[in-house]
Amino acid sequence: MLLSKSCEYAIRATVYIAYKNHKNEKAGIVDIASAIGSPMHFTAKILQTLSRKKVLSSSKGPNGGFYIEDDRSLYLIDIIRAVDGNDLFCACAMGLKDCSDAAPCPMHEQIKPIRTQLLIEFSKKSLNEMVHEFEQNRYFLK
Repeated sequence: MLLSKSCEYAIRATVYIAYKNHKNEKAGIVDIASAIGSPMHFTAKILQTLSRKKVLSSSKGPNGGFYIEDDRSLYLIDIIRAVDGNDLFCACAMGLKDCSDAAPCPMHEQIKPIRTQLLIEFSKKSLNEMVHEFEQNRYFLK
């Protein structure tokens, strides 16, 4: 498992919210939790984190819900960093505190290019691409 379960749900939720955005709709928490297969309480905590980190926006009231600002270009890296931080891309694979290029752990040289490639790939994949791919495969289309 590369990403935490929270991060996996955060990515699914954000893609779903972006999908609803493209239809000029906001998504409510019950709808989001159902669509991504996550418990509502857990989904609420994830959405709160994403809102606090300015990945998502929300509004209250009868026409309220979660949405993404129109002028925002989001990438998977933005969601991952908001939920899991940057450790996937820079922390020692063995969990050592002092691992670095100057003082590498036994796995450092093997893991470094993999972490770098993950950072590149997650930075290239936009939320708009994800929505387009999900729509093509008929995900979220009930």
